[in-house]
Amino acid sequence: MDWIDAEGYRANVGIILTDGGGRVLIGGRVGRSGWQFPQGGIAPDESTEEAMYRELNEEMGFEPEDVESLGCTRDWLRYRLPDQFVRREKHPVCIGQKQCWYLLRLISDPDPGRVRFDTTATPEFDRCRWVDYWRPVKEVIYFKRQVYVQALTELGPLAFPEQGPPPQPSWWPHRWRAQVG
Repeated sequence: MDWIDAEGYRANVGIILTDGGGRVLIGGRVGRSGWQFPQGGIAPDESTEEAMYRELNEEMGFEPEDVESLGCTRDWLRYRLPDQFVRREKHPVCIGQKQCWYLLRLISDPDPGRVRFDTTATPEFDRCRWVDYWRPVKEVIYFKRQVYVQALTELGPLAFPEQGPPPQPSWWPHRWRAQVG
């Protein structure tokens, strides 16, 4: 059972998995057109790191020895659910998520065919692909975009320690640029 704090935010981990060459792995949601990074709830008896490795295995089939942890966000990053997605019949009511984001580098075979979606009875994803570093911001559902911007911006120097992250794409709306810089 995941835990929800007093403000109504569900504790969660997000995972940015890089190939070390500037690309990140995103998964396609089962039965939907949407794409996102692996993520999932934290059980009350788990640390964020334990939840991250569990989610990495459940959603992508990777083991801790397949990756190198490069770092995580300093604080929780939060997003609020639009009203139509809040399930008011559940208690406690969850109004959004607070996430600790991890940046991992894949050190095993980067072939997307190596990813396994059958490690759990209810897979989150049914497909995946490697994309340019900033592309997930455009692919994810609209209400998660700002958290993606925050996570990729904060963790970018760890993903690109020598030259820094690539510049923000020209397709980004001005409002994203203003909130990042």
